[in-house]
Amino acid sequence: MENYNVTKFEPFIRNDQYNFIKYELKNIISAYSSIKDKETLNALKLNSLDKILNLFPELSNEQIEYFNYIIEIEEEAQAKHFLEVLKQFVIPFTNLTDKTIRKLFPKIKKLRVPSLEELNLKQISYFGWNDIGLGRKFLIVEYKGKLMGIEGTFKVTNKGICSLCNRYEEIGLFMANVKSGKESYTNRGNYICKDSQKCNENITSIDKLNYFIEILKN
Repeated sequence: MENYNVTKFEPFIRNDQYNFIKYELKNIISAYSSIKDKETLNALKLNSLDKILNLFPELSNEQIEYFNYIIEIEEEAQAKHFLEVLKQFVIPFTNLTDKTIRKLFPKIKKLRVPSLEELNLKQISYFGWNDIGLGRKFLIVEYKGKLMGIEGTFKVTNKGICSLCNRYEEIGLFMANVKSGKESYTNRGNYICKDSQKCNENITSIDKLNYFIEILKN
């Protein structure tokens, strides 16, 4: 793996897909600490490899060959190295600036934009932050190739299942006022993670995120 030339690959992995691969590798390493039967371990790795390859229906032979190294992984250090190499092929989220964000929320005159200095665009499937003073949450998503801003009320509840990442986390009820007709509006939303960064780390599929966008878009 160390000598394999992957510099020719263009970015082709979304953040959620990278998280999925990381999750599968974590399961493989965990299995090595509890399962001794080699056939069972090999079957587990082949199953993980199959699920990962199914994420990318148009892989080149070289990309498939690289993913096949998963079969050789037995230790945490190997998994970490594999993921470190893979990171360079993650597609970054659209670049965000203070000006860009403000344009997405033109009706919010005193929008408090969070610091973007430490934001890693390769580690998010969406960008979100809370304004505790206003009791609101702001989301920036990529929808049909364009950035879209969604804002709504946010009331923290307790721990539960997030409708975006499908993990058990501290959640709140997000409700947005959206058009339901020519001159009528209605509130729509669901329970989502309070901590959007943690949510992004948990997301292993953007299907639920896309569904959430669909029910909220005007």
